[in-house]
Amino acid sequence: MDSLRSAKPAVSPRASFLSGLKTGSGLAAASFLLAVSFGAISTSQGWGHLAPVICSMAVFSGSAQFALLATLGSGGGIAGAVTSAALINSRFIPMGIAVAGDLRGGRFRRALEGQAVVDGSWAAAHLGGGRFDRYLLFGATAIQWPAWVAGTALGVVVSPDPDLLHRLGLDVLTPALFVALLFDEVRRERINRLPALLGAVLAAGLIVFLPAGPALVGAALAALVALFRAPRSEGAQAADAAATAGQAEEAEKAVHPLHSDEEVAR
Repeated sequence: MDSLRSAKPAVSPRASFLSGLKTGSGLAAASFLLAVSFGAISTSQGWGHLAPVICSMAVFSGSAQFALLATLGSGGGIAGAVTSAALINSRFIPMGIAVAGDLRGGRFRRALEGQAVVDGSWAAAHLGGGRFDRYLLFGATAIQWPAWVAGTALGVVVSPDPDLLHRLGLDVLTPALFVALLFDEVRRERINRLPALLGAVLAAGLIVFLPAGPALVGAALAALVALFRAPRSEGAQAADAAATAGQAEEAEKAVHPLHSDEEVAR
């Protein structure tokens, strides 16, 4: 019973924020390199020097910004480019809904705090059971945003070969970091193992017939499995812990009389 009364020490907001900075530093390094590529490609397409930096400051989404580049580079109009970027960023709607319960304040403050919801930070801040560490979320994003903007500015000024990162193999950094976050999520909660395994199988199968983008979207359907395998509630877990503690206490009581009888016999 004492184990039930002893609560896990709460982590201070400052410690969570610093942990977010540490976690986000690896993501920031990968984002910086990717942003250099974005700045170089956008400059080569005639965006000028200021537009790419403003785009990175406002949009702050690699997938959406590269969608803009791809659409405009292939001759598509502004409307088509914005639409493709908006569709890609629509993933932030369910992500925002998931984290909404852990944000604080009124509508305006919650909207501001919601700006910290980016892919890597959102995944790193997940505590399990649908809960998120908001300060870790803030810290992880606080270091990524300036890295993304600075990388874009460097790419605009230096204008390296857009294929340089690919030739050096540095374009694998971002997916490698997301794989590391996935392994941490799977290790923390067993309920996530089946969706992760199913998603990997779907991606491997679909990539044979489809481009990488649609294949990954199809593989994301594996996440729906988690809806039908809800984690056990805290009450059920506490009941199990109480039952285990009760069994241990009964076993201890059963052992003590044996020791008493042995002492009397001596």
